Amino acid sequence: MTLTDQAAGPSATAAATAPPRQILPAEERHAAELAFLAAQDTGPRPPGWALTPRAVVTFVCGSDGEELALPKRRAGLPAKLAIAPKFVGERALVERCVVTLAGDRGLLLTGEPGTAKSMLSELLAAAVCGTSSLTVQGTAGTTEDAFRYGWNYALLLAQGPSRQALVDSPVLSAMRTGRVVRVEEITRCLPEVQDALVSILSDRRVSVPELTATEDAVVSAAPGFTVIATANLRDRGVSEMSAALKRRFNFETVAPIADADAEATLIRRQAVAAVQRAGAAFGVDDAVLDALVTVFRDLRSGRSAEGWDVERPGTVMSTAEAVQVAASLGVAAAYLPGGDVLDLLPGHLLGVVRKDDPADHGRLLGYWDGPVRRRAEDGSAMWRRLWDLRGSLR
Repeated sequence: MTLTDQAAGPSATAAATAPPRQILPAEERHAAELAFLAAQDTGPRPPGWALTPRAVVTFVCGSDGEELALPKRRAGLPAKLAIAPKFVGERALVERCVVTLAGDRGLLLTGEPGTAKSMLSELLAAAVCGTSSLTVQGTAGTTEDAFRYGWNYALLLAQGPSRQALVDSPVLSAMRTGRVVRVEEITRCLPEVQDALVSILSDRRVSVPELTATEDAVVSAAPGFTVIATANLRDRGVSEMSAALKRRFNFETVAPIADADAEATLIRRQAVAAVQRAGAAFGVDDAVLDALVTVFRDLRSGRSAEGWDVERPGTVMSTAEAVQVAASLGVAAAYLPGGDVLDLLPGHLLGVVRKDDPADHGRLLGYWDGPVRRRAEDGSAMWRRLWDLRGSLR
């Protein structure tokens, strides 16, 4: 072995033995599209942005099947590329989000649980600054340090307050580098913790009193810094945001997917990816997925596709929950074969509706006694089979 081989050996070995990751961040999953859009749209960009605002919208919403062309050939990039849609929702919503991020206000995505708020924030961050990793997960235990800074106490005791002993929060790191920071579930943080963002969003700087009289006493935000926060409307234990903090955010509500076909397509795509991560091929029939989507949409809206009234459960019958059920059916079909996967659907639905209110069990039975029975009586073999499975809901 040569000296060069010896020098390269450990790092090469480490790279070769790095464990695979279950889910890649958006900037890695869609790296080819991001690189293409950066070269394809050469229009004006806000300071610190990796893409133009128009390219960010295209990245999130797709190019409607149109192949975009590079103005000139670039090594390693295709001459033309169709950008796949990644978020199912109104393009106008995405455009408003992008306009907010290009301005001086934070963006707060609100809505029912499971409406892809976190996914949208991840996609926007990846497109705007190239990384979605600067994230604070809001909980009742989140402290102000998560929004400001902490200390390496070994260094603090050894040499006193210094830049080396300072530990940047994701927010402070985003300010220093001019990037987007994501705050997940901001209303789960205590109000006094949330309000640490008030001065950050208005003054765009953080004071470090411990470093007074040094050049590190104030950290000012570099161009491109902004905040995307998310908040669920129906979660229990939510802390109300102060009026001062609300004024520093533009609120955008992410609604459930209106189009049934679009929702079915999304559920299939996400479920296929989940089952593939589990090491198997997705083997659930489209008819089963259609039944799954129909049940979720009926229970979510309180009205069936035929116009029959349905008692809505207290739990949120979200698209995200539907994806999880579809993925579970796919994993069961791959690893525990031996029966009709449709037979598993009632049990998984019961697991969803029982999460919040025990009375939702009765509401699911009422749905079986209503729309499911009527569809079975109309002659549908699949719904007749589901009606026959009513006993598995007890």
